[in-house]
Amino acid sequence: METWDSERVLALASDGASAKAGQGLARAGKWSGSGVSGRAVWGLCQGSGKQPYQTAVDLTGPAFKCSCPSRKFPCKHALGLLLLWAGGEVRPGEEPEWVESWVGKRAERPERKPGEVADPLAAQERASRRADRVSAGMAELASWLDDQVRQGLGGFDQRAYTELSRLAARMVDAQAPGVAGAVRRAAGVVGRGHGWPGELLEELSLIHLIVAAHARMPDLPPALADTVQSRIGWTVETARVLADGEQVEDDWLVLGRVIEPDDRLTVRRVWLRGATTGRLGLILNFAAAGRPLDPLPARPGEYVPGVLSYYPGALPMRALLTQSAPRLPAPRPTGSTAHQALASYVESVAADPWNERWPLVLQDVRPARYGEGWALVDVEGEALELLPGIDPWKLLAVSAGDPITVAGEWNRAGFRPMTCWHADRPVLL
Repeated sequence: METWDSERVLALASDGASAKAGQGLARAGKWSGSGVSGRAVWGLCQGSGKQPYQTAVDLTGPAFKCSCPSRKFPCKHALGLLLLWAGGEVRPGEEPEWVESWVGKRAERPERKPGEVADPLAAQERASRRADRVSAGMAELASWLDDQVRQGLGGFDQRAYTELSRLAARMVDAQAPGVAGAVRRAAGVVGRGHGWPGELLEELSLIHLIVAAHARMPDLPPALADTVQSRIGWTVETARVLADGEQVEDDWLVLGRVIEPDDRLTVRRVWLRGATTGRLGLILNFAAAGRPLDPLPARPGEYVPGVLSYYPGALPMRALLTQSAPRLPAPRPTGSTAHQALASYVESVAADPWNERWPLVLQDVRPARYGEGWALVDVEGEALELLPGIDPWKLLAVSAGDPITVAGEWNRAGFRPMTCWHADRPVLL
């Protein structure tokens, strides 16, 4: 049985709270009697009662069994056990009787297709209940936004933390974790620098746009509706992406990677570009805090032959990679000017107004001082400002005053370099 990665495990969570609770249980010290066979993983997790909870996952389903009283499937114990297994901390063993009996009974049932549920009516009812919660949350958020327009933002910094924290918590309760994250980002803008009211208005405008799009969901083109669902926080099962997603085969150049750790979860973004198709792709990986991420399919600056299966959306970027051959050396990629790069970003925002990041490859640029920070200046004298706090010295050392090729990640705050090339040799930044 192939070991899953943490991204695949966290995609099973019914909401953000379950995912976080599962990450908290992904520690070997919380489990006893754990093991994995060719078809299942199991373990005992000590809870508040005298007897530990019996937790098992049938990996062929997947299906979940736990003696805890939670009504969520999978519960936090199943998620924690799977994350522990994904981290390589569950050893192979013989199935105990309670696991063997349960999995055996399941094996006698007719096999289901990927993505097919055991009880479609129950699944439909759960989806309907969640849709009702999301709609109620969006209505409350729309009312709050209308109030801010009437009152104005003067003095908002004095009540921002309380109001936005309450709103973010309400969006979590409404099972709209994506919107909750947008509200938290808005909270982080308040009081940050002299121009924070303008930045806050921009964040609130994007939140208002997602609320308005949700209200018009039946009228939206299918691809845009998928994007809105994703931004709200609905997930697409991995099996469904692999079975139904757009598939593109190519030699994929690894442009670079960005790792963002925090107290609970480490996120890694890996950006790819097809050598023949020119298509862009984003591979997301997750790991519980303190756990290692999955190995990269190839080093930045190398090709990885394979097929990308894209998640649905108006701007297909996130994808799952099925590697078909070992990594290959790659030449220095071609790039664009600063003007061309920004034009491509504008096109991406036209397709997906909530797009936060965009991969760019800049050709023949030099690092130079830009006000109190740094920028990359092209041969036409146009520049892209680096994110505040980015250390420019490795770029300066590689460039030594000469033009270089740089791949990085652009967002509204600036450019984050990931990889640069000294002749044809990639240098990780």
